[in-house]
Amino acid sequence: MGGNKLGQYHYASPACSGAAATIVSDAMMNPFDVVKQRMQLRGSKKVYKSVFDCAKHIYRAEGIRAFYISYPATLATSVPQGAVQFSVYETISTFLNPSREYNAWAHCFSGGVAGGIAGFVTTPSDVIKTMLQTRGNAADAELRKVKDLVEGFHLVRRREGWSGFFKGARPRVLMSMPSTAICWSIYEGFKAYFIARNNSQKDAQDSMVV
Repeated sequence: MGGNKLGQYHYASPACSGAAATIVSDAMMNPFDVVKQRMQLRGSKKVYKSVFDCAKHIYRAEGIRAFYISYPATLATSVPQGAVQFSVYETISTFLNPSREYNAWAHCFSGGVAGGIAGFVTTPSDVIKTMLQTRGNAADAELRKVKDLVEGFHLVRRREGWSGFFKGARPRVLMSMPSTAICWSIYEGFKAYFIARNNSQKDAQDSMVV
């Protein structure tokens, strides 16, 4: 058994697949996430009438760059999160269910643990990402001047210490665990259904040929 295998399973494969998918999806979804964060911000100086109104205000006040200023921080959150989540899920599910057949309990448990771990370890970058996405509405002049991931890191470290990077870690984990458990359970359920359906159709065709 190779050092990077569990049976015939390669750990790098799901990690790389998850990272690649995340890079592409985040490039398209980052502007929507910025708008969402602005509209959810409590105590905002601006009350938006709609999603379009919020997007228009951001563009006029801060330019197109505002929609992507948090993209590096988003990738610093999403890529490790996807990689960790895929790897941990496959590791645990393979251990609990070595036959790789559909097992609702194993998929749900593995997904929940994977989501919780991935959510916790990426909380620091998520803190900075949120800072960058909401800086345009901040009353704090220094916060409004933060331009990138590095400046955001130094600001959090200077003001709040290392503990500041884990603000919101508990609700983030509590949110990630059930959502990931549900996601993987549904995914594995549909995959098992279509595999079984495809096999039955193949068996039916083979019997007709015979």
